[in-house]
Amino acid sequence: MVVSARITNFLAYSSLTVSRVSHLGNGSLRYQWLLCRNTSLLQLRSKIQTVVPSITSNVSVPKENIPTADALVRPDLEGLYEDIREGLTNTQPELRQIAQYYFNGEGKAIRPVITMCMARAINYHLDQNAPGVIQKQKKIAQIAEMIHTASLVHDDVIDVADSRRSRPSVNILWGQKKSIIAGDFILAMASGMLARLQNQQVIILLSQVLADLVQGEFMQLGARENKDERFAHYSEKTFKKTASLIAYSCQAVSVLSGADSTLQSIAFQYGRQLGMAFQLVDDLLDFIATSAQVGKPVAADLRLGLATAPVLFAAQKFSELNPLIMRRFQEPGDAETAFRLVLRSDGLQRTKELARQYCNDAVTQVAQLTPSPYQQALVTLAHQLLHRMK
Repeated sequence: MVVSARITNFLAYSSLTVSRVSHLGNGSLRYQWLLCRNTSLLQLRSKIQTVVPSITSNVSVPKENIPTADALVRPDLEGLYEDIREGLTNTQPELRQIAQYYFNGEGKAIRPVITMCMARAINYHLDQNAPGVIQKQKKIAQIAEMIHTASLVHDDVIDVADSRRSRPSVNILWGQKKSIIAGDFILAMASGMLARLQNQQVIILLSQVLADLVQGEFMQLGARENKDERFAHYSEKTFKKTASLIAYSCQAVSVLSGADSTLQSIAFQYGRQLGMAFQLVDDLLDFIATSAQVGKPVAADLRLGLATAPVLFAAQKFSELNPLIMRRFQEPGDAETAFRLVLRSDGLQRTKELARQYCNDAVTQVAQLTPSPYQQALVTLAHQLLHRMK
C-alpha cells in the first residue's frame, strides 16, 4: 500500500504548522426540535449528499472472508456489560440505576473491541499467551468502556441532551445533578479497577486519559482562537476528547504484554490515528448523514456552536465564516449560512481525505507487527471506519 505523507498533505490543506494532532468526539444533543422546526438545514444536507463523493471512494477494502475484529475478540468480551454492571452495584439503589443505565449492552463497544484486538495482536507478536496477562488486558477493555461511558454521561449534561442511542438521556430522566454524580461514580469505580491491576505504568497511562478528557472538554467550551490557530486548537482538543482513550488503552495492553518502547509506540500510534480518523468521519457525517443513520440529530455540532473540520476547511476559502465561528453560530441564520458555505467549499472532501490519511497511517503502524488474524483485523477496522454510517 502506498501511504501518503500526512504531514505534507496536511500543511498543503491548512497552511498551518501543527505539531500535534488529535481525536475527536461529541455527545448527543438537545436540539432535535429545532431541526424539526427549521427544515432549511435538512434541505441543505440533501444537496450535500448529492455532490459529496462516497467517503469510501478509492479505499482498498480487505477481502470479506477475513474475520472481523468483533468476531475475533467476541469471546474475550463476553459478559463485558454484565461485569461492568456488577462493578457498579455497591452503592445506593438510585445511583446504581443511573450508573448502570447506559451499560445495557446496546452500545457497539468499539473501544473494547479495538483494545482487545490490539492486545491479541501484540500477544501474538511476542508469543505471549499467559492467561493472567490476558485477564488483565480484558480489564483494560472494561475500564476503557467505563471511562468512555462516564464521559457520555457528562457530555449529555453539558449539551443538555434529550436522548442517547434512541433512549431518553440520563439527565432527562434523573436531572443534571444526579447524572453528574453518576458519571463521577463510574469513573471512581473504573479507577479502583485500574489500581487493582497493580501496574504503575498502566495506571499512569489511563490517568492521563482522564486528565485529557477534562482538558479537552474545557478547551471545547472556550474555543475562540485567532483564525490562524483554530485548526491546531481543534486538533489538540479532539485528541484529548476522543483519540487519547483509544491510544492509551492500546498502549496499556501492550505494556501488560511486556512490550518494549517500540511496540508500545506502535500500539499508541495506531490508536491515535484511528481515533483521529473516527472523529473526522463523525464530523463529516454530521453534514451528510440522516438522523436515523447516525443515531442523533444532524447538524448537531453547529447547533452546539462547534466549528469542526469541514467548517474550518471551508473558512480558509470563505472568510465570512470567521465571525460566525467567533460567535459560535448563535445568531439567527448562522447555522444555515455555515451549511451553505461548507457546501460551496471543498471542506467535506478535504475532511474525507484527511480521515483517509489517518487510516493509512494507522495501517502503516500495525503493518510492523507479525502477521496474524488480529493484525489483519486491525487493518480491516481502519478501512471499515471510512464507510461507517453509524
